[in-house]
Amino acid sequence: MTEPVAAAVESMRLVDHHVHGAAAGDLDDAGFADGLTESPWPAPPGTSHLDSQVGFAVRRWCAPVLDLAPHVDATRYLARRRELGSAEVTRRFLTASGIGCFLVETGYRADEILSPTEMAQAATTPARPASAEEVVRLESVAEDVAAGAPDAAGFAAAFADALDVRSRHAVGLKSVIAYRYGLDFDPEPPAPGEVRRAAGQWMRDGGRLADPVLLRHLLWVGVERGLPLQFHVGYGDPDLTMHRCDPSMMTGFLRRVQDHGVPIMLLHCYPYQRTAAYLAAAFPHVYLDVGLAVNFTGVRSAAVVAESLEVAPFGKVLFSSDAWGPPELHHLGAVLWRRAMSAVLGEWVASGDWSEADAVRVAELVGAGNARRVYALQER
Repeated sequence: MTEPVAAAVESMRLVDHHVHGAAAGDLDDAGFADGLTESPWPAPPGTSHLDSQVGFAVRRWCAPVLDLAPHVDATRYLARRRELGSAEVTRRFLTASGIGCFLVETGYRADEILSPTEMAQAATTPARPASAEEVVRLESVAEDVAAGAPDAAGFAAAFADALDVRSRHAVGLKSVIAYRYGLDFDPEPPAPGEVRRAAGQWMRDGGRLADPVLLRHLLWVGVERGLPLQFHVGYGDPDLTMHRCDPSMMTGFLRRVQDHGVPIMLLHCYPYQRTAAYLAAAFPHVYLDVGLAVNFTGVRSAAVVAESLEVAPFGKVLFSSDAWGPPELHHLGAVLWRRAMSAVLGEWVASGDWSEADAVRVAELVGAGNARRVYALQER
């Protein structure tokens, strides 16, 4: 890497365009380890979720923030977290991350995590204020509406009204249709009669929203709001079926929605980061990040970041951490991204293929500039 590129990346105030809140309360040792995996199950007997790329990266890059030596053993690391307490641990990691703005998706277990306002407060120092904005999850709004027990005929109107209220001050919307159904959904908006019948069936059966007709309906109502629309893609917990989370499966929807002028944000994307990059290159309204993958690939994250930059236009790639729960993940996402960008761009400069000025400019676009433009943050 070259020094000017590394220095510019290190000093940058990032915009984390897709993130969740840090844990609102103390995490015991088991809760902390559970936060470092997408699996809902405990590690097999005799093993640990900390013996992973992300676990090793935490002990390397997060330990110094807690006044510990790099690579400290897990027992000492966990003891130090308990000594400091959750509020201090969170403050240290959020401020150390160098993230200046968090776009916080609030639809997942919101009662267990910090709100956008609390995230900004925890990350703010006298010299470096931080801000936060909200991203609204479509499925969570629909489930809140259903809890009010509207009749089937009134569901569509009730959802539209609720989304209007919830998203009035939001900067974006998000769908987890990849989890609830898959990305191989019918790209056409459903007819009102279809929505009414599906709503009646769902409200009779109860449970979380997984009906493909209603999930499509939420997407199209979201499109009409005009805000950037985020999609979970690829790597996640076992609720999803991985091969149905390939973003190429939603190509029909991308074509169908293009004329609406709504930015489509493909999140995480692993192991489909190259496919997502192609879609960003092919369609003017498609963007991507490799957020979740950066944390979970640890020392290999530079390879993932490099692949995201192979064919995607540089104005179409964004930084995110997708951190939820342990605040180490908010810090680690930033650290690993900075290291990856410095290494990848620095190599291209050192080889003579890129200039230092271009490398710094691209890093600034991906780290903050693209998010500020797409989410209109400069207007806030």
